[in-house]
Amino acid sequence: MDMKLEVLVVPVSDVEKSKRFYEALEFRLDIDHVFGDGFRVVQLTPPGSECSIIIGEGVTSAEPGSVQGLHLVVMDIEVARDELLERGVEVSDVFHDVSGGFDRGGTAGRVAGPQPDHHSYASFASFDDPDGNGWILQEVKTRAPGR
Repeated sequence: MDMKLEVLVVPVSDVEKSKRFYEALEFRLDIDHVFGDGFRVVQLTPPGSECSIIIGEGVTSAEPGSVQGLHLVVMDIEVARDELLERGVEVSDVFHDVSGGFDRGGTAGRVAGPQPDHHSYASFASFDDPDGNGWILQEVKTRAPGR
């Protein structure tokens, strides 16, 4: 049985501000529907992704800014970082983990610059949405077998 991740709920405090932020990143607006009684669903999809995010009112009890480690896979980490900067996003410098592998979250173990050999899955940059939900850009030039 196939299972595909379809949507992640991202808790935000100001739906309009967050919607503008994600649209500035060129996330496609799929749905913006008010159901009444303080229930609003806004679904946005990152460019090239099959998985979307939902922000809104009454969609989660999680605290705004509490989601961390959301990964966006990019082909070229420097180009992606530059594009975010051009859109006014405050994004970290490119880094890799001291272990040479997966980002462990936070700033512990970060080494400045891309992974020296640009191995897939090993170079990162990070940014936050207006509420502090944490996103990671991850460079993947070649997918692992079976992906």
